[in-house]
Amino acid sequence: MAKEYKSGAVIFQSGQRIQALHMIAKGTVRAVYSGGEFFLDKGDIIGLSALNHDSYIFTYIASDDVTIASFPYQEDRLSELLAQKPDFAQLIMKSNFKQIKSVIEEYELTKYDCDSLYHYLLDSYKEYSAFCERYSISPRLLPDLETIAPLTLEEDIPQWLIDYYENMDAILLPALSSSKVPTHNFINGMLMKSSLDIGSILSVCYMMHDYKADIARLLMNENRLDLFDLYTSLLYRIGQDKEDSTVVSAAISRMMLHLESIGSIERPLYETRALEYRELLADMESSGFAVSEEKAELAKNANEVAGSLETILDYSGCEPETASAFRRQIEEYKRQIDKNATDDASRKLRHSLTKSFYQVYNAAFQVSLKNPHIPTVVKMFFLFGYVDEELAGKENADYLYSIAEHFPSSPENHVYTVYEWLKAIYEGRKEPSRNEFDTDYTAYIHELKMTGKITAEKERAMATDNSEKVLFELTNMFPLVNKITFGRLTTFCPVFSEHNVLKDLDKSLVNAEKIDNSLNEIRALDFGAYYRETVYSQPEKGVAKEQVNVEILPDIILMPNIGIRGVMWQEIEGKRRTTPARMMLSVFQMEDLPTTLARLTGEFRWEMCKRVQGARWNDMSELSLTSEYFDYIQFYKKNNALTPEAKDKIKSAMQKAKNNYKEMFVRDYITWILFEGTGSPRLNKVARNILFNYCPFSKPVRDKLKANPLYKEILDRYDVRTAQKLHHMDNLYQKIQKGGFPIPEEIAVQRRFLES
Repeated sequence: MAKEYKSGAVIFQSGQRIQALHMIAKGTVRAVYSGGEFFLDKGDIIGLSALNHDSYIFTYIASDDVTIASFPYQEDRLSELLAQKPDFAQLIMKSNFKQIKSVIEEYELTKYDCDSLYHYLLDSYKEYSAFCERYSISPRLLPDLETIAPLTLEEDIPQWLIDYYENMDAILLPALSSSKVPTHNFINGMLMKSSLDIGSILSVCYMMHDYKADIARLLMNENRLDLFDLYTSLLYRIGQDKEDSTVVSAAISRMMLHLESIGSIERPLYETRALEYRELLADMESSGFAVSEEKAELAKNANEVAGSLETILDYSGCEPETASAFRRQIEEYKRQIDKNATDDASRKLRHSLTKSFYQVYNAAFQVSLKNPHIPTVVKMFFLFGYVDEELAGKENADYLYSIAEHFPSSPENHVYTVYEWLKAIYEGRKEPSRNEFDTDYTAYIHELKMTGKITAEKERAMATDNSEKVLFELTNMFPLVNKITFGRLTTFCPVFSEHNVLKDLDKSLVNAEKIDNSLNEIRALDFGAYYRETVYSQPEKGVAKEQVNVEILPDIILMPNIGIRGVMWQEIEGKRRTTPARMMLSVFQMEDLPTTLARLTGEFRWEMCKRVQGARWNDMSELSLTSEYFDYIQFYKKNNALTPEAKDKIKSAMQKAKNNYKEMFVRDYITWILFEGTGSPRLNKVARNILFNYCPFSKPVRDKLKANPLYKEILDRYDVRTAQKLHHMDNLYQKIQKGGFPIPEEIAVQRRFLES
């Protein structure tokens, strides 16, 4: 029976179960997969690649008006079909070889593209560095460039398999057509083998596609932490200095042509960035780089920041040897054109400068505890790691000066600058953070006593000595987390330097309002993200014992650097589960803040579950988020609910996550928040079920998703479970009211939580 499809119609979807083979009687069909496509024409058979997989591994789309004829397919009766229709069998074999050769061509082209893109990225960054050296400008580091290596495939396609299929049709088809021996069983086996081989080749193609996408993100991305931005920013800086910028603008033009042709870069993103660049050129030409009123206002602070380093050193009162070393190191660092250099001399300079920085910081902080008057430049040092106006760049220094006196943090709403955090510890309002060995302050001083480094009396004294507590924070959490949040560990230096400014400071500044907005966006989707389950018992109020949820928002500490990472440092304080988590961000966050906070929330959910479950966090006899997710990843290859493409994607993702189950979950959680929560399904069925069970969306989101059949089953199950819990809550309300008691706030909050 023939069936017609209009141009653009989806004929079969990847993952859809195969029930028939379909011959194209008219028109052309696109066979599409994640990362590529090829074409089938009249006489080709749709579905051959799915024979060994039970479901389609390509999505088939009509390129023009298409007519197909279908032949019912059953795996155990394929040989019978081939025996009954020998002409059809020959047609199948011909189409089979055409399709597998098309897939091999896609594989070879993708492999070439991976190698080509990798070298283009390295060569372009090398050219950028050469331009910077030519104009005596410190080159900016491209985030994550050091993590990109040449393509390596653990399970690549062997060359013999490619050679095997290269001329198979020319050899086999004539032999089969002239054979007097029945060939239907042979053809059946050949089709099954080819289907299996196509699946293997596609698995490698998926991995290479992800590799291409990783490189493409370094070339151009929505956060503008990319090579294109390095070039355009360089052009602007050269133009401001009225240097000849012809060679740089020519390089950008060549780059734009190249980026336009890279399929891994989304077209709308490219067009937006290209338009911004053209507008930048137009502004440069028309304004002649006139200083804006805002910049002119900032420039008034120039006299105030002059001699910043001496102001900081004088205030700190640090040892003369330390001050002298810090001066010398800063001057040497300023003279370096490439401040990201990795030679021994540069590494040693950054290391010694880092050590001196924290010595001066500690000394200045101790002075500030006794002297409430802190010069603005010293506040800039505390908040931003600022030390020198030339190193920071005059415009940046002016901006930091303008915000230092009234920095928009909010300790009362859990958002602290690092200086405010250290003061909170000194004043006894907060306890020190755990150190890099996950040891808290109490355990640390007890260990000192057990190893004989301090006496029992000294341990008791240190337990309540806030000066010792803040020193513990200054020497443990602060230096380590400052480096981690900066993100580029091999080139880390804690002083504020213009070459690390990858985006406008006012746009990348993290403040309490931005954090609050981003967290509210996450909580509007994952309403239970920061709720903890605890026991409420008030027999005198009619409540014997109830499990209730309380929301505890995290403390967020802004580290004094320009960084690209966030850190979920600890999920609770001490042993109590109803204490705030601690998360750290750079005060100038180069990465997208909502995405960073979604990552930290995912990490918090994982670590909090492990905290609650203890040693049984991955034990399926006690169902939990971590145990179910661990089981899903550990046994995904045997999971019949996953399509071959889904399994390939999990395999590729695991390689990227370095086989880390927590990292895998966090990546899925980010997808859950940023895409699934906005009605754009990206996860596979199994991952979606786990996320919905333990991180359910809020009611407004659930109501919107009811129209999507992908969510119907899990929404129905959720509604049944919630209805049971609300029924229990109704009975509890009646019991409390019959006893003549008012409804406790904790119980009312629990009801609102269930209704969320």
